[in-house]
Amino acid sequence: MPSFTTVLFDLDGTLLDTLDDLWHSCNFALRSRGMPERSREEIRRFVGNGIQTLIRRAVPAGTCQEEWEGVLQAFLDHYAQHNADFTRPYQGIPEMLDALREMGCKIGVVSNKNDENVKKLSLEHFGIEAALGEVPGVPRKPEPDGVHALMNILGADPEHTVYVGDSEVDIETARNAGLPCLTVTWGFRQEEELREKGALVFAHTPAEVVEFVK
Repeated sequence: MPSFTTVLFDLDGTLLDTLDDLWHSCNFALRSRGMPERSREEIRRFVGNGIQTLIRRAVPAGTCQEEWEGVLQAFLDHYAQHNADFTRPYQGIPEMLDALREMGCKIGVVSNKNDENVKKLSLEHFGIEAALGEVPGVPRKPEPDGVHALMNILGADPEHTVYVGDSEVDIETARNAGLPCLTVTWGFRQEEELREKGALVFAHTPAEVVEFVK
């Protein structure tokens, strides 16, 4: 039997490489309002705290609320149609999920991405139905509300649940939820950055996630 019977995952940068679609949609939105585009590396640094924060970081300093809202809506409209143009699972992720299922683990996704997109991408790519994204009135990660809600849905035992993510937001989320955090190194942050933010246990490959759960 595995040491952990429930494994909760972040989505972007952990299960899915979504960076290029986020980058293209963000630059489309910026262009639509006559604003300068951002580099792929800038977008990589901006993601992790939800779409609204991504857009606030991407628009020029001093942008008024009305203009920011225009960019945000343009992003949402574009991304709804183009969220799977370049998005792919990281290598080894489908095999990792299959191994966890064979071990009897419950699997869920908690993300700061828009709830509709989280559910769609989680189901289409991985067959994961237990997935929660950002919804009005529910605090985003690193607040633990989404994690606790998903644990209730899955009937998870807190003593046998682990949270897996790729960013400082995930490290703090796990801490706030009272769960151990397994930090992956193939996502949107460098290992050195993650150590500075308090990461203690790392998985360098999806196979190492399976070994940790065992």
